[in-house]
Amino acid sequence: DAMKEAMETLKGRARIKRTMWSRRAQEYEAKINSGDPVAIAEVVRDLHRNAGQPDQSFSERQIYEQAMDRLATEVAAIDRTDKAAAMEKLLNHLKAG
Repeated sequence: DAMKEAMETLKGRARIKRTMWSRRAQEYEAKINSGDPVAIAEVVRDLHRNAGQPDQSFSERQIYEQAMDRLATEVAAIDRTDKAAAMEKLLNHLKAG
């Protein structure tokens, strides 16, 4: 099931490519817009390590928040819960990684 795989993806190690940010940002946007929970989870996982860090750029934070929001919406729909509870669940999976 795609959502189970997405949750496991959150626990994995971040895979940051050493390409320019603009190229990575385009790839992240494409993954988010694909609607595939596993691809969106990859974006969340890869950008989570910098979340809340002072060196995180504005665009990186925006993409991270967009991916978290999209994934939380999916989780909330599947779990029949609200987005706040879904966000908490996602963060717990990220911490478990």
